[in-house]
Amino acid sequence: MQTLKVGQRILNISHPDRVLFPEDGITKAELVEYYQRIAPFMLAYLKDRPINMYRLHGSIQEGYYQQEMPPGVPRWVSRVELAKEGGTVTHVVCNNAATLVYLANLDCVTLHTWLSRMDKPAHPDQMIFDLDPPEEDFEPARQGARLLKSVLNEIGLNCYLKTTGSHGLHVIVPLDRAEGFDSVRPFAKQIAAIVTAREPGKYTSEQRIEKRKGRLFIDTLRNSYGHTAVAPYSVRAKTGAPVAAPLRWEELSERSLTSSSFNIRNIFRRLAQTDDAWKGIQRQAMSLKSHRGRLEEALKEAAG
Repeated sequence: MQTLKVGQRILNISHPDRVLFPEDGITKAELVEYYQRIAPFMLAYLKDRPINMYRLHGSIQEGYYQQEMPPGVPRWVSRVELAKEGGTVTHVVCNNAATLVYLANLDCVTLHTWLSRMDKPAHPDQMIFDLDPPEEDFEPARQGARLLKSVLNEIGLNCYLKTTGSHGLHVIVPLDRAEGFDSVRPFAKQIAAIVTAREPGKYTSEQRIEKRKGRLFIDTLRNSYGHTAVAPYSVRAKTGAPVAAPLRWEELSERSLTSSSFNIRNIFRRLAQTDDAWKGIQRQAMSLKSHRGRLEEALKEAAG
């Protein structure tokens, strides 16, 4: 047992010497330490968001997703009860470093957050595009992100980029929460349609794997109530303990970049050398309504 003081809370860390990442020798204590250190950077992207957890059964060789808040969670941990099909579910909400460390102690290695906040759960504050390359080739994601950014910029929308720590990239448009998922999702789908129309041999929004034929999948389905995306700076349950890392767009030109370039053992060196690439992202929140005219023009051009 290890005892940590995190803010005003005293937390008991169970089995700190357990090895969670066998090929890397990364222990639970190292995972807990990572989340304690990353909290000042990460909490802004967790604040007031319902969380889905990916928890381990001992190591990364076996894990499971959990939406419902586990029994026994102390009262000081924030939570929210939200509607789901056929009932409700109570989600953990991580608004402080102590909660982040507490979740790591529950062997929660990855935090997936809603695209909305708990006060307006049906109104996202981000629109997301998940660029999922075929097999392990990162280059299609790199090229697809550039083209997607070009299309978004053409219709007047700013966008942000992050590695997923897994295979591909996420492109994010911060929103003003004026619209619900039922209007944001079709907007994202139309953007994807423009991208695929320009390079149909490289990109697809086809959900069925057998119909993608080796093309990069542009996934817009996450723009739905209750769906999630890996949180910035969250660790993935993969060899090397890769981290989902916000990027600057110019970093796409670095040939060494992959989706798993950053991990719990090198991310702090990065943050010591450069600011958080998403710092102040919510100050850039935009309205989709004022950009629908340009979207329609781009759709007509793509179809013509």
